[in-house]
Amino acid sequence: MRHIAGMSDAANPVLSAEPAAMTARAREVIQLNIAALQALEAGLDDSLARACEIILSRPGYVVVTGMGKSGHIGGKIAATLASTGTNAFFVHPAEMSHGDLGMLRKDVTLLAISNSGESRELRDPLIYCQREGIPVIGLTQRPASFLGRSSAVCLTMPQVAEACPNGLAPTTSTLMTLALGDALAMVLMDRRGFTAEAFGLHHPGGKLGMSLQSVRDWMGDRPPAPATVPLTATFAEVVSAITEGRKGATAVLADDGTLAGIVTDGDIRRAFSRDLNGLTAADVMSPRPKVIGPDARMSDAVDLMTQNRIATLLVVEAERPVAIVHIAELMQAGYVG
Repeated sequence: MRHIAGMSDAANPVLSAEPAAMTARAREVIQLNIAALQALEAGLDDSLARACEIILSRPGYVVVTGMGKSGHIGGKIAATLASTGTNAFFVHPAEMSHGDLGMLRKDVTLLAISNSGESRELRDPLIYCQREGIPVIGLTQRPASFLGRSSAVCLTMPQVAEACPNGLAPTTSTLMTLALGDALAMVLMDRRGFTAEAFGLHHPGGKLGMSLQSVRDWMGDRPPAPATVPLTATFAEVVSAITEGRKGATAVLADDGTLAGIVTDGDIRRAFSRDLNGLTAADVMSPRPKVIGPDARMSDAVDLMTQNRIATLLVVEAERPVAIVHIAELMQAGYVG
């Protein structure tokens, strides 16, 4: 049997089934990961800044590639780049050798990941990039490797022990790769001035993405007109408007069409303790309702409703109501847990 550096023919002792022993081993793995990240941080130089400048100077995509575990990490790095303002996608290196090299246009940047820097599947893409003048950013532990020598910038990780007792399963090395990819993505994000609103455009799904959407996004291009009544509307007309609007409220308008107040289901219930004869919208409305603009974030709308314990919120533009948000709708859509 051919020996591999760091390996022994002797079998590793089987870990005890005692919970304390397993917990201790888990802590050892985490400590090795912490030490690896500390070594990575201590060894950072201006190569990351140079890599960022290359990416920022190129109009095309960042194409990320890597084999095996490096590929799995590369897919996550590509996704992080894409969601934070740097157009990126992952391509399997073996697929590149069978036609997908066509994805490497002359305006792209290749981010190639290999711990050893000698993955044979990377050779064809690297040779292609050399021939076509496409800059390569290499991410490896071995800058003297084929990947390191083929790179315009080599992001070099420190050589630290893997947590695997045989030194084979990528553990600390994959964590460092992920951390360095995150660092690259975050520096690029900051250089671009990428905002939370822009992140929301790239990430509309899920609770985080929904909270970053604007109220206008929630309304859509044709929001249903809110129920409205004039100040002089009778009590019966107010009740009818609330019923037909199906939002538990109606906006009350001044003579010029601007917002004068709101009447909610609660206001109607409270009005029954009074003489209803002759009551108008002006008599039962709340004259200073909570309102929000259409360009505010949905998270602000949710905060406004929960903090003030209100079920309805008027969306107002140019002092005129354009929509009514009801807490039940937000709960159904997942904006509120």
